[in-house]
Amino acid sequence: KQPLPQRTLEGCLTSDAVLLGAVGGPQYDKLPAELRPEAGILALRKALGVFANLRPAIAYEAIADCSPIRPEILRGANVLIVRELLGGLYFGQPRGRDERGAYDTMRYSAQEIERVARAAFELARVRTGRLCSVDKANVLVETGGLWRKVVQQLHDRDYPDVELSHMYVDNCAMQLVRNPRQFDVMVMENLFGDIISDCAAMVAGSLGMLPSASIGPLRADGRQHALYEPIHGSAPDIAGRGIANPLGAILSF
Repeated sequence: KQPLPQRTLEGCLTSDAVLLGAVGGPQYDKLPAELRPEAGILALRKALGVFANLRPAIAYEAIADCSPIRPEILRGANVLIVRELLGGLYFGQPRGRDERGAYDTMRYSAQEIERVARAAFELARVRTGRLCSVDKANVLVETGGLWRKVVQQLHDRDYPDVELSHMYVDNCAMQLVRNPRQFDVMVMENLFGDIISDCAAMVAGSLGMLPSASIGPLRADGRQHALYEPIHGSAPDIAGRGIANPLGAILSF
């Protein structure tokens, strides 16, 4: 069976919005990669064209004790991660494996970077007016260098009123748990967004507290495709025990 049947895809494409429940489990691990739930999720994101993934991480006072970060560091933290969702290593070609090894390709165009950066700048404008762009331009000098250049040019041209900073992703991971309140809106490429948003889960206390919204470009009818989903997995190890917190799914809705 296909992880994303054509009938399901057609239903998603004709809907006003899609709410995706957590999927996965050890029973799928032995399947070929193209038949696993993750393949269906990637295909759905691509088909919907949802390029901007919004992942808020808020320090809720009621569950502050769930976080390993000290309360005085957490208090008042409210971070919005904007993850580019359709490029980078997850979609780049060529990729493969042979007798010599394996390879994946990180690939970005200036247009892909600009459209997600523009979304992040617009969000920063209606929050506190601060945007941190995360990259690894000191090592990934081609894609990371292009990312930093495009974001800076867009800022200088269209968003001089937004305070823009740049940060390397390894430093970002450390700063996020050292002082999360220094961040407001953060924008980053696909892989970094996947990792850093999991790190940001400690701001909220648990991965189960994090919702997400994936937004596409304006369509001809003036609307946008939208995909909403909690960023946690299905947690089959605690199924039926009555201890799973549904907040990530509720907030996604």
